[in-house]
Amino acid sequence: MTDRTQVSELVELAQAEGWDVFVVASPNGVRFLDTDALEAQTGHPVRWEFEQPGTEDLLPPADAIIAAPLTTNRMAKWSAGIGDTLPLALLVEAVGEGLPVVAIPHDKQEQANFPAVREARERLAGWGVWFVRITEDGETGPLPWTRALNVLGEPLTAAGSATVCQNR
Repeated sequence: MTDRTQVSELVELAQAEGWDVFVVASPNGVRFLDTDALEAQTGHPVRWEFEQPGTEDLLPPADAIIAAPLTTNRMAKWSAGIGDTLPLALLVEAVGEGLPVVAIPHDKQEQANFPAVREARERLAGWGVWFVRITEDGETGPLPWTRALNVLGEPLTAAGSATVCQNR
């Protein structure tokens, strides 16, 4: 599980590389975040709800996204184009737009091996999503922020704005 400090570690690493970082969480994922601290650290509000029709978006458009931790449920919904939470809607749009996206699955090997989950991952990878595993078993250890940022750095020549999607 992601503790409250892990996302701030990613923000710090990404900002050191010149990224303008903002955080988007699912309604469930926001419970695991210190939103006040992240808003102070990023200078942007932490979003977890869709904006109201006719209101201006509070966040700039993203140049890249890191989706973590990505559960098998979220991966299956994402690959089916289901955007029933703000992070999933942004991930669906990101693939459709061709943005660089790195996903860090958080699953047991048995879940990852389930045919529909395996197919979802293959479909997303075929659409250009990069996957970075936490560990070989995928379910323990700190999230590999440096590896995820390195993967994003490969296709991008200059820093831009990055979205961190907290998916649970």
